[in-house]
Parts: sequence; C-alpha cells; structure tokens
Amino acid sequence: MSKPVIGITLDAEPPGGYSKLPWYALRENYVNAVRRAGGLPILLPHEPEEAEAYLARIDGLVVTGGAFDIDPALFGAESRHPTVTTKDRRTRFEWAITEGAVERDLPVLGICGGQQLLNVVLGGTLIQHIPDEIANALAHEQPNPRTEPGHTVRVARGTLLFDICGVEELEVNSAHHQAAKTVGPSVVVNATTRDGVIEGIEDPRRAFCLGVQWHPEYSISVGDDRIFDAFVAAAR
Repeated sequence: MSKPVIGITLDAEPPGGYSKLPWYALRENYVNAVRRAGGLPILLPHEPEEAEAYLARIDGLVVTGGAFDIDPALFGAESRHPTVTTKDRRTRFEWAITEGAVERDLPVLGICGGQQLLNVVLGGTLIQHIPDEIANALAHEQPNPRTEPGHTVRVARGTLLFDICGVEELEVNSAHHQAAKTVGPSVVVNATTRDGVIEGIEDPRRAFCLGVQWHPEYSISVGDDRIFDAFVAAAR
C-alpha cells in the first residue's frame, strides 16, 4: 500500500541565525510523527498562489505552530493587542491551503497556532492574549521543557478526539499565549482546561478536521500518538 502524502507547513524566519538570507524552518519531530504513523511527509513553502497545486498532490495537511500570531483583523477584531506579532505571507499561504483542504474534505490537523488558524478559517475568533482575558489562567506558556507536560486537558465524550484518544483527560505540553475564543457554525469544542481555555476543536461535517492547542508531535502521551495515527489513517 502506498503511503499517503502529508503536506506540512513550514515556519519562516528573516535573515540572521541559521542564514544571512531568509530561511524556512521545521522541527524534525513533526516529520517524524507523520513518518511513524505511516505517512510520507512533504514540506510546504509559502506560495499562496500555488495552494491549489499543492492540494492536488497531498492526501492530508498538517498546519504547524510557530512564535507568531494571526492578524486580528482576519477575525474581525477592532483592536490589536501589543503582544501580537504576525507573519503575513505565511498566514496568507496557510489560510489558502487550509481553506482549500476543508473545501476538498482532505484530512486536516491543526497544531497550536495551526489550530488557531483553522478556527478562524472555520468562522471563529481568538483570544489575543490569555493573561489579559482569562482570570486565574494556567501557565499556557509553560516554564518547563516542551518535552514534558504543562497541564491537563479534559476531552469531551462523543467527539472525534475522544474516539481517537479513548480517555477523558490528557497530559499535554503548552506553548501559546492565544487560543480560540469563539468557534464557527457547527464547529465542536472537544477539549478544554480547568481555566476554561479551549484546547481542541473539530468540524464533524468533515471526514477529519481536527485542531489541538498542544503539540502532539512531542509524543508525551499515548493520546498524542493516536492523533497522528488517526490523521494518517484518514488520509489513506
């Protein structure tokens, strides 16, 4: 059986550090998680006008995270929190390819910032800075290493995420200052933290359209591995 081709979005950085020229970046564990689950990963540079061409060649899409935010104007916000930083070309590409994947009903897995983008594409809005909007918030930008859990999420029964993971609680890592605020029509919240922050969404109208606010590519729990297994299986 041929392996399903899984497109993974890249991050982009300006000159400095790795290269004196602009450069793309991706942690190996994204690729390794897809490979372990039986997929063939390919990396997607930020070419918004080529989104349809990429979609014709992939069987599933992973929208990755990164240390940046979506322009609040894209979800109708009238103000912009001072902590917000954007990568506009990356967002234009990820929006185009995510919207196209949803329309084609290709399996989509949004991770951390990728979940936030998926939520906005599906008609939702975002909390721009959790400490300013959520009273007594957990440390969603955990101080301990990302290879360790930062907090627990509660998984809602009757959701795709629960069917995949088979548990009501998951220990997850956490590396975000934003989160989903409202969700779009028909979108289901499948995971939350005890402070009320949304940690997972899904669109039951689609065969596989899932977003998680944590980073399952670190494989902290069996649930993390099962998420990639189910995603790649849906892309076959």
